[in-house]
Amino acid sequence: MTGGAAPATSGQLLALVRGGRARTRGELQAVTGLSRSTLGQRLEPLLQAGWLRESGVASSTGGRPPTRLVFAEDHAVVLAADLDTTHARAAVLDLGGRPLAEHTGPLHIADGPQRVLDELSVWFTGLLHSAGRAPGEVCGIGVAVPGPVEFGTGRVVEPPIMPGWDGYPIREHLRRSFDVPVLVDNDANLMALGEQSAAHPGCRAFVLVKVSTGIGAGVVVDGAVYRGVDGGAGDIGHIRLHDSEARCMCGMHGCLAAVASGGALARRLTALGVPAESGARVREHLLAGRPEAVRLAREAGRRVGEVLTTVVCTLNPGILMIAGDLAETHFVTGVRETLYQRALPRATRHLQVLTGTLGERAGTRGAAALVVEHLYSPVEADARLAARR
Repeated sequence: MTGGAAPATSGQLLALVRGGRARTRGELQAVTGLSRSTLGQRLEPLLQAGWLRESGVASSTGGRPPTRLVFAEDHAVVLAADLDTTHARAAVLDLGGRPLAEHTGPLHIADGPQRVLDELSVWFTGLLHSAGRAPGEVCGIGVAVPGPVEFGTGRVVEPPIMPGWDGYPIREHLRRSFDVPVLVDNDANLMALGEQSAAHPGCRAFVLVKVSTGIGAGVVVDGAVYRGVDGGAGDIGHIRLHDSEARCMCGMHGCLAAVASGGALARRLTALGVPAESGARVREHLLAGRPEAVRLAREAGRRVGEVLTTVVCTLNPGILMIAGDLAETHFVTGVRETLYQRALPRATRHLQVLTGTLGERAGTRGAAALVVEHLYSPVEADARLAARR
């Protein structure tokens, strides 16, 4: 921030510490060019708010070792939820993404937003009690939903598998119980953000494909979710295949999700005499080595690989991660077969095709990360500090 840049605000100083670019007052002065007295004035609100903490000492090249500045990840908590079609996971996390209390249980998205969100609020209250944290310590709420989201308003837009949710004010509903900022995003987006921030922070272009009841993708570029113009980026489940007329839940024919999703495979297995009511049940058959499930999963992986060939050639990601119910060996093998056969060698030269590392926690981890990155961004942090005065 030297060389004619505007003087660093408190929020910008916080970002430097959180990002690891500066660990001491001296390092902050070197990066920003601020005088010692001005730096102290800008740091004071952060220390008073409890957002920064002086802890231990950093290494020294001579003289008295400088005191380290660290982001106080325990000064507040985030409530996070990952809603799926028939179940949900909720958690209380600290600002570093560590879960303090978690709950998973049946919660049917088709029951509608009022019933689901009321139950979710009850879960959140119980989790805070389990974690030993008070409602006043909650700084924000993050919610992942299995449908397209207009991120600016937090409202779901024409979701194929969320009847009754179109345009519903999710933020406003949850704020009746917790008067804090509420951020809502698509589940694949937040799973991608969770996995990328936790295990692959150095990957500049990261794609996660969730294959469960439906199929969706989340894209993280330079540490931020890419959503497109109105939240439609990554909706690969509704790309139409030229050789299929299978009817999709969206009402169209030939969608990838109608052919290769966990829901599609469940229907095909059931027709073959192997009962499977969901993608989760398909996964159980796969883990048991059921031949019919293995064959269909391999075929489905190849079909998804066809679409991902275009995704990989367009985005040139460093990591392509497969997550969800079908994130297992046979499906992923099918993806790799088609992808490496059809994609340009240059697009796959440095590509890693992996399965998720966070499992069912990816969505809640991503939802919490979204909230923290928003609330402690320089602009938002400065606004919140000003409101405390």
